[in-house]
Amino acid sequence: MAEKILQVKNLKTYFHTEAGLVKAVNEVSFDVEKGKTLGIVGESGCGKSITSLSIMGLVEKPGNIEGGEILFEGEDLLKKTEVQMRAIRGKKIAMIFQEPMTSLNPVYTIGQQLVEALLLHENMTKSEAKERAIEMLKLVKIPLAERRFDEYPHQLSGGMRQRVMIAMALCCNPDMLICDEPTTALDVTIQAQILDLINELKEKTGTSVMMITHDLGVIAEVADDVMVMYAGKVVEHATCDQIFDKPMHPYTDGLMKCIPKLDDDDTKELSVIKGMVPSFDDMPAGCAFCPRCSEAREICRQKMPELVEAEGRKVRCFKYTKEWGENI
Repeated sequence: MAEKILQVKNLKTYFHTEAGLVKAVNEVSFDVEKGKTLGIVGESGCGKSITSLSIMGLVEKPGNIEGGEILFEGEDLLKKTEVQMRAIRGKKIAMIFQEPMTSLNPVYTIGQQLVEALLLHENMTKSEAKERAIEMLKLVKIPLAERRFDEYPHQLSGGMRQRVMIAMALCCNPDMLICDEPTTALDVTIQAQILDLINELKEKTGTSVMMITHDLGVIAEVADDVMVMYAGKVVEHATCDQIFDKPMHPYTDGLMKCIPKLDDDDTKELSVIKGMVPSFDDMPAGCAFCPRCSEAREICRQKMPELVEAEGRKVRCFKYTKEWGENI
């Protein structure tokens, strides 16, 4: 059995708003294996980023983690104090955010921000921290690293800033790296370079990766396993090959059909998933995907399906239960 570095069990992260209770992450469970990449995919608002912020202990009010376990290397992060979590963030678990310009402090140089993380978590002198920071800038393939060390974020391109964020995340040799849509703001060429870099660094350092994205092309590049989320719940969890060979949940299938293909007829319209993700304060009574699903039956409108084992994966759909045949 592969060693599991992270085990999330029945995580519930809710937001108490004036409009009512928003179940942003609703009983989500998954594992991340050591040295592997888990891809988390879904449309905006499905709970991907809130899941990652829950792991890092960064959910802000009115949000609150109301149940579940987050076991990292066997210890429940939800039982840690804020002081203990600060020692874990950056050192044990690091995170790359999707917009580096808002994540980097504009009034400090790149070098100052890298050195700060090293002085906080590593037993280093300032000169040792500077040497390590420049070494990390070279590792993420930033040219003229010594010069970039003294530059400010606004002096770098978007791709360079994202490389700095990766260098900052990896400078303390974390056991796990969470990437929250790290290529969203980048053009396609730079996007490919960043994904190659994350893969290369994962191979070199043995770091486990959790890649959050809405782009299945990114998933194909980096993921070993894939978890598809919809309206705060896991709807399918399988290996990357299984997802691309045979998506089983109607939502996953819809996402796959939305990917443009080079061999498609130019006159053929792109496939779309009709409708919108339901608002958290106005969820359907049954399956959350039911209003957009062409295969929905009466049972789908009545109750939420459980996550069941089917063909070597987990899928949340009545199609793979006995109840499906009884509700034609």
